[in-house]
Amino acid sequence: MNFSLIICTYMRPVPLLTLLKSVAKQTTYPSEILIIDGSTNQETKTVLKANRFDNLKYYKVEEKDRGLTNQRNYGVGRVSEDCEFVCFLDDDTILESDYFEQLLNTYHVKSDALAVGGYITNEVIWKIADEQAQSNHFYYDGWMRTEPSRFRIRKIFGLLPDVVPGFMPSFSHGRSISFLPPSGKVYRAEQLMGGVSSYRKTIFESLRFSSYFDGYGLYEDADFSLRVAKQGKLFVNTNAKLEHFHDASGRPNQYKYGKMVIRNGWYVWRVKYAKPSLKAYFKWHATAFVLTTIRFTNVITTNKKQEALTESLGRVVGWLSLLFNKPNVKR
Repeated sequence: MNFSLIICTYMRPVPLLTLLKSVAKQTTYPSEILIIDGSTNQETKTVLKANRFDNLKYYKVEEKDRGLTNQRNYGVGRVSEDCEFVCFLDDDTILESDYFEQLLNTYHVKSDALAVGGYITNEVIWKIADEQAQSNHFYYDGWMRTEPSRFRIRKIFGLLPDVVPGFMPSFSHGRSISFLPPSGKVYRAEQLMGGVSSYRKTIFESLRFSSYFDGYGLYEDADFSLRVAKQGKLFVNTNAKLEHFHDASGRPNQYKYGKMVIRNGWYVWRVKYAKPSLKAYFKWHATAFVLTTIRFTNVITTNKKQEALTESLGRVVGWLSLLFNKPNVKR
């Protein structure tokens, strides 16, 4: 298969180099690697000059093309004509040696797949399920993991998601791909994590990543994969394994992040549900209120009090802004 790998990066030369070294060890190697660099310095370019990788093409973008979704669109516009699949990776990931082999084989197994996502292994501890269910655990497909406190609290108020992980409930606020177990299976989904995803190149004949998600682009992956899901099937292959290390450099401040959690969350909800029911509308806001309240309590319960406070305030401001300045949703 001819496939292109696009890595959008911003001020992370060391994590990027670590990722590329794991790409170099792949059993199936990309036909081309496009590095789309939005950095405001020359460090990433310097690192790549000192460390050569086969099939690598480097692009330093100007300010108008900077930002995650802009950089992805920039990269898509420069993939080779004979490319069949376009893969995306966050610059702070590290791949297992057969990541691409497993990922692309999914398109053979699932011939109707428009997109396939990889599986992050280092963020959640899963175990084979106990015979007796425990209230503080989440169970799925014979496996269990600790149920986050936010979901246990949501359960009290009847606000748990009513669909399987990887799908969006009618009131949004669903369970992400991290709630799929490491079973070795391929699962159907409609929301993929953008930094561990792949798409048939033909998708980009009609779709692009949304310019609404400025800069850091929180939930841009949900927006794009939800729009792809309107055209066909998406899957997650839990055998396509990698690790994600969430490098702190290049991230927005907590206040801005808090605003994005609410506003961008509202946006992707309305991408799928243009006219939600009154019940769904109430449950979206009720869940947002519960989650914001939980984040406020972190001012007392965690050591990062300043971060918890500023993010909480950002959520409140973002929430209030929906009253008079709702995002213009493009479907």
